Amino acid sequence: MKTLIAYFSAEGNTAALAEKLAKEIIADTFEIRPQKPYTKADINWKNPMSRCNKEKFGKKDVPVEGTVEHFDNYDEVLIGFPIWYGCAPNVVNTFCKAYDWTGKKVALFATSGGSGIGKSKEKLQPYVNGAEILDAVRVGDIDELKDWVKSL
Repeated sequence: MKTLIAYFSAEGNTAALAEKLAKEIIADTFEIRPQKPYTKADINWKNPMSRCNKEKFGKKDVPVEGTVEHFDNYDEVLIGFPIWYGCAPNVVNTFCKAYDWTGKKVALFATSGGSGIGKSKEKLQPYVNGAEILDAVRVGDIDELKDWVKSL
């Protein structure tokens, strides 16, 4: 089974865990990067006019830089992200829309400090149509993440 870890990281936390996990389980990685990078002001959720708020509440697609080569070769895709408003950031949704998920197994991990996984699984399901979402969990460190992957 070939595994891909696709992740979006606003401040580096998710990236650090995803890269460590990839080394542990021998998986490929793909960083989900918006074409226009986020600034600190863009992700200030306390500001109702910030970019993250406009994107989430406007239900806007966020163009992604690059694509996963040979996506069809992966059987399992782990998707990591910080929780924004109880679910994945819009850039993750846009990433998912670009691929055929038929027959793939998907698992979601979030690295948010204060909130849980929320309705991430339910809200991301339409964007990975044809895939089976195995689980969705919020993790705090690499040991939690490794234990969770073993349980899949």
